[in-house]
Amino acid sequence: MQMPLCPKLWDRSPVPPENAITINGTVVVAKNFGLSAPGKSTTLRLFSGTQIDHGTRKGKLSAEAPLRGGKKSKHGKTSTTTYHVSFVMEAEFGTPGAVAVKNGNRADQFFLRHVQLELAHDRTIHFECNSWVYPYKKTTCDRLFFINTSYLPSKTPEALLLLRDEELRSLRGNGRGERKDWERVYDYDYYNDLGNPENPDHVRPVMGGTRTHPYPRRCRTGRALSNTDEVTETRKHVINLDFYIPPDERFSPGKLAEVLTLGVQAVTHFVVPEMKTMIQGNNFRSIEKLTEDLYTRPSQPAADGEVMDRLKTSVPSHKTYKQVAKNVKDNPVKFPIPQVIQHDREAWRSDDEFAREMLAGLNPVAIKRLQMFPPVSSGGKKSSITAQHVESQLADVTIEMAMRQNRLYILDHHDYLMPYLRRINTLGVCIYASRTLLFLKGDGTLKPVVIELSLPASDGGDGEISRIFLPASHGSDAHLWQLAKAHVSVNDSGYHQLISHWLFTHAAVEPFVIATRRQLSAMHPIHKLLDPHFKDTMQINTLARSILLNAGGILERTMYPGKYALEMSSAIYGEWRFTEQSLPNDLVKRGMASRDPAMPGGLSLHIEDYPYAVDGLDVWRAIDGWVRSYCARFYHHDAEVAGDTELQAWWDDVRSAGHGDRQGDPACWLALDTVNHLAETLSTLVWIASALHAAVNFGQYGYAGFPPNRPTRCRRFVPQPGTPEMTQLEADPEKFFLEMLPDRFTATLGLALIEVLSNHTADEVYLGQRATSTWTDDGELLQLLDRFREELRRVEKRVVERNKDPRLNNRRGPIKVPYTLLFPDVAGMEKGLTGRGIPNSVSI
Repeated sequence: MQMPLCPKLWDRSPVPPENAITINGTVVVAKNFGLSAPGKSTTLRLFSGTQIDHGTRKGKLSAEAPLRGGKKSKHGKTSTTTYHVSFVMEAEFGTPGAVAVKNGNRADQFFLRHVQLELAHDRTIHFECNSWVYPYKKTTCDRLFFINTSYLPSKTPEALLLLRDEELRSLRGNGRGERKDWERVYDYDYYNDLGNPENPDHVRPVMGGTRTHPYPRRCRTGRALSNTDEVTETRKHVINLDFYIPPDERFSPGKLAEVLTLGVQAVTHFVVPEMKTMIQGNNFRSIEKLTEDLYTRPSQPAADGEVMDRLKTSVPSHKTYKQVAKNVKDNPVKFPIPQVIQHDREAWRSDDEFAREMLAGLNPVAIKRLQMFPPVSSGGKKSSITAQHVESQLADVTIEMAMRQNRLYILDHHDYLMPYLRRINTLGVCIYASRTLLFLKGDGTLKPVVIELSLPASDGGDGEISRIFLPASHGSDAHLWQLAKAHVSVNDSGYHQLISHWLFTHAAVEPFVIATRRQLSAMHPIHKLLDPHFKDTMQINTLARSILLNAGGILERTMYPGKYALEMSSAIYGEWRFTEQSLPNDLVKRGMASRDPAMPGGLSLHIEDYPYAVDGLDVWRAIDGWVRSYCARFYHHDAEVAGDTELQAWWDDVRSAGHGDRQGDPACWLALDTVNHLAETLSTLVWIASALHAAVNFGQYGYAGFPPNRPTRCRRFVPQPGTPEMTQLEADPEKFFLEMLPDRFTATLGLALIEVLSNHTADEVYLGQRATSTWTDDGELLQLLDRFREELRRVEKRVVERNKDPRLNNRRGPIKVPYTLLFPDVAGMEKGLTGRGIPNSVSI
């Protein structure tokens, strides 16, 4: 158990000194469902930040001061209670630098927003807390908060040095024991909580800690690990909300109720279709009937009774359950019409839209420029695509000319899939590995020119069986082409959800959250810079492991890799490099841009109308400018970066522990030895947590909310000529197409999931915003943040202007939906399925 402050170090009832002074202050506590408010038994003490008690080597300590009053108040959207407190201390106490809070409640914790002191000469001191304070009876410790001034370790006032060190040591813990709800301990663990060893069908390999299954670490939520193969964490409920995460990483009660409401509605969305399946069968009869069933049917009952009964056993408090029940009752269930079919019900079928979504859809981070023809796999095998397949579609240019002109591109879902296809296709699905080649036309749009679908050879060897499909608009070839595009979309859907979204944002960021809490004091300026970009990440990841990623969970039931999903993502993580995650470096790696000092940002795009990249580079430059100006405020020389003990410990923790399975690749990480390397590292991290996640998450419902556009698995292979299946296709192409796609229940379950994931919640804090204006007392930093916010507003104006430009065909495409996923939305006024806005963090 952590003990950052030992109560034996002071007398809790000292006699006020003769030359006493009084400092008055206010204490603001958030109201919370079902929890007792702090009373007179809750007390505070101040540590001096300027005068040392030589007996303890810490700042001088004031007498205890109890809370007084308790008036209803409001801070932003949060209902709060404001208390008063008065500290009596000797005149030579100095300036307060930390406050220790003792929760005297018997059982309940409270959420402390801030403490503010009024000093002489109209001076105020602010302690930004935003933290849960648990009863002293449980913690046997007072809760410590530092002043909102930033200090590098070497510049910390001597009176606060030992307190700073003790607090960090307590947050790291000792790596032993089972976590209690009130403990603030951050430690690393493997992904050992996804399977259930008691169910043979739900046994899953541990992810992380081995060369076979490398993976980022997560926060330890149970007992300590001793062996990756023998220790497995278990869950108490199928839908589990009763798990440990450090208190300050938990959702606010309001957000928890909102997310649970969405979840209950999602479950209800597929409870009703499951009942329909029993009556009507498990296939949609037509595209028209699918659209009618999903979007135009009457609103369903607010929630299924069984769902609510199960929820009652797993929510943390009865008050939370009552709030969820009210929210659900007030919001009947009905799927909204997704953007992709709002204006034109047929445009999604077109080749133009199929290609455009690779540049401006929900997974615009996978397309690459073709740099070798024919494509060659990592094992050296050449693709079966030939020049004859392609050149007739290249507008009188040869393949060599098109490649020199940067006009050939590829969506490649081949190499990473081939080793898994035999196993995946035993799970009742029909999956190919695919390569899609595209040609850049004169109007700046892409045209798909060939699709290759491959399977492992039937003899069990390492050979492949490949089929080639070419664009066609009439007859059997047109039907086959549509089926081939659907199989490519299935590949891309799986890669998007498991890799682009989960692995490269959610899983990749969590080790940084843990390392920051363990190694950087709350007083450290880099901690203050990063803190808003970690909001709710740990809780949403824990929920994902409990409901989505777990054995038999929603992702295994809806995405084609099934039980091999995490194993496949582990293989891709084995090649992941943090240095390649910044947008400029990613674009260059994929061949979508080249270094060009003459261009803004030193980068030249090969597809000028690439909405994700164009808007993204504007956002990247704004982030990078903010981060560099922030770092320059504290680090004036490279030596100050190299000599920052906490910063170096943080970077070592990230590389050797949090992403320990990637520490052997020297190209994976920059050395944190210069101000420039620090700024690039931090800009990359902020980009991943904010803009990258927004680009691959909040468009999910808009594009994949219509299952035929982004199917998640296939139940049939493309038929061979002369077979009974080919006869079925020719007789009724739409029926065959729908029978190939996910069944009614699977499609609706997946739809319910992405509706939840695509929602902006009410307490979202967007890029350029802070939850409060008192996060720092540094006026220059506040001015720098204002400039960052103004730059983001200029980005917004440019996004709007581009979307109005008729020459930029990829901004709207055949479906007539403007690209807004990287519209920052600095105002951040809307919630729900907006399809726009960049939250600070990976929070849903």
